[in-house]
Amino acid sequence: MRRSEELEIARRALRGRDLVVFSNDWDGDPLSKVHIMRILSRDNRVLWVNSIGNRAPKANAHDVKRIWNKLAKFTEGIQEVEPNLFVLAPLAIPFYGSELVRAANRELLRAQVLRAMRQLHFKRPISWSFLPASAPVSGRLGEEFVVYHCVDEFSAFSDTNGKHIAELEEQLLKRADLCITSADRLRENKVRVNPNTVLVRHGVDFNHFVKACDPATVIPEDIANLPKPIFGFFGLVADWVDLEAIAATARAHPEGSVVVIGKVAPDVDPAVLKAEKNIHLLGRKPYAALPGYCKAFDVALMPFKVNELTLNANPLKVREYLAAGVPVVSSDIPEVRKVGLCKLARDTEDFVRKVDECLAEGAGPSRERAERIRHESWEAKVEEIRGFVGEAMVKAGRGL
Repeated sequence: MRRSEELEIARRALRGRDLVVFSNDWDGDPLSKVHIMRILSRDNRVLWVNSIGNRAPKANAHDVKRIWNKLAKFTEGIQEVEPNLFVLAPLAIPFYGSELVRAANRELLRAQVLRAMRQLHFKRPISWSFLPASAPVSGRLGEEFVVYHCVDEFSAFSDTNGKHIAELEEQLLKRADLCITSADRLRENKVRVNPNTVLVRHGVDFNHFVKACDPATVIPEDIANLPKPIFGFFGLVADWVDLEAIAATARAHPEGSVVVIGKVAPDVDPAVLKAEKNIHLLGRKPYAALPGYCKAFDVALMPFKVNELTLNANPLKVREYLAAGVPVVSSDIPEVRKVGLCKLARDTEDFVRKVDECLAEGAGPSRERAERIRHESWEAKVEEIRGFVGEAMVKAGRGL
């Protein structure tokens, strides 16, 4: 086949196809997976299969509520949440201790997905997994092509059985025709198992977050009148977030305010944050409201503990802060270093020092600062993905 023909095939990849996508629950915060699939659903049909979980549930209110919600969504059947984008909330037995239960879940999930595919008249599907938990069914659905899109080192999450997740991921890597990773370190790790592993870093919803630089954007009431300067964080407050760095920033600036926007994970004790009177825990906010909150930020905070999980991470919020035009102070992790537009801190004391540098250099949203990240749009990233999928399908001799 001539190179020109291969390029034409690559350009046609991921157009007019049926995609079966295994990912987090659709109605959660819009992560990288949502952005990618929203763009691909413009000219493909997508069956989004909600998470079947990477861990056994615990006997707490959070997990009980989650199980109840999953049962309720299952009874709704397949939902077309956006044009060409259908969501399936599968049922699974919520006890993962025995191989017998895991085997039952494998067959239960496969049966539910196959039934949904028949209902939607899917043909020659591509399965696309963002989660190792799909390993038992990925490649067993009559797919023409299997993609594993790895955005985290899943075995390093503290609330999972790391050994079991690593085994599932190895199965998925061996079965995948293509592995896409979002960080250099992930690519280096996964290519050892699957030589057809590529790197596509995260993009950003630039047009959404740059609204923080628009004079017409309204700052929400619960942040508008807080004492300045305002140091802001948004995202899940999980065990990988360095709460001490946030608290130290508050202590260093008693005249100002630290705002934390997002849900606090059930296993995180926010006492160190609540101890500071100028830290405001505002809870989770709608995605549509985030540019308004960013407009109030003088400095955005990205404090992560440095460990195996975060060394492999590519935090989406960094690009979102930058697209809002806000100066960013981050823990020194590889993928943030590669962005090159943030101040990097080695420890808590250095974190506070870098925050002060941002204030001295000109805080608050700046359109000029935002423009430096415009080229990293999700549309550009999806075009990279189309190219890699097309080339991999040509190499594998698959039709397009």
